[in-house]
Amino acid sequence: MKAHQPVSTHTPTLWVVATPIGNLGDMSARAREVLAGVDRIAAEDTRHSAGLLAHLGVQTPLVSLHEHNEEERIPQLLDALRGGAEIALISDAGTPLVSDPGFRLVRAAREAGIPVRAVPGPSAPLAALAVAGLPSDRFCFEGFLPHATGARTRRLEALLERPETTILFESSHRIRAAAADLAGLAPGRLVFLGRELTKQFEEHYRGPAGELPSWLAADGNRLRGEFVLILAPAPAEAAEHGTALAAEHERLLAALLAELPLKRAVRLLADAADLPRNQVYARALELKESGG
Repeated sequence: MKAHQPVSTHTPTLWVVATPIGNLGDMSARAREVLAGVDRIAAEDTRHSAGLLAHLGVQTPLVSLHEHNEEERIPQLLDALRGGAEIALISDAGTPLVSDPGFRLVRAAREAGIPVRAVPGPSAPLAALAVAGLPSDRFCFEGFLPHATGARTRRLEALLERPETTILFESSHRIRAAAADLAGLAPGRLVFLGRELTKQFEEHYRGPAGELPSWLAADGNRLRGEFVLILAPAPAEAAEHGTALAAEHERLLAALLAELPLKRAVRLLADAADLPRNQVYARALELKESGG
């Protein structure tokens, strides 16, 4: 890094730099300083990042680093670092490595004994969590849901049983399907959907999963953009007792099983009581097998 830059370590360093997720005003002065002072910037999409650098007045050379060229690019970047260069790693938006390329470069630099330093800043998952009004003392980030319907449903069923808040990404192409799956699996579960966070048309939904599809359908623009979806934790009794249900739910399940096929009984109770369908199904099987 150039000698006049106060952030310089004067040693070969890989800088992991967060960039805005929408509003360019969120770019920190330190992040700009680092990008202006390093020898080159490894970017997910150089065309996209060129616009950001032009806005910042930064003329540092860009080199592409994405999932399709990591294998050949990483040795080149490591050679540059070993030769005394300082390199910044950025993604298209937000904090690198959060559902973006870069992990392999950071790992390789660490294994080579090259210092890695972070310049923290915008992060879509944390921005959504901050305004969702859902428990934030424990949370997990699960990235994007699977594309295929069956795999997506199975993943959601598992996530709906988790005892902590769950943060997901979803694309404009699949948000309607994901919302429909959620509405079918746990219509009463509280969810948050953040659309176009920090951008001009930012919009939020917070309410039952069962009403999310109709909210999306009410305005065609709500199907556009980038989405962060957050699921409230599973009810306490589901998280603490495994397949066991609360006493009132046990009685209802037994009554339903006496009159209806197992799958229909499970679906009715899970939807009415906002319970994880997998948990109700497992308990129903236990009751059937024991003759309860």
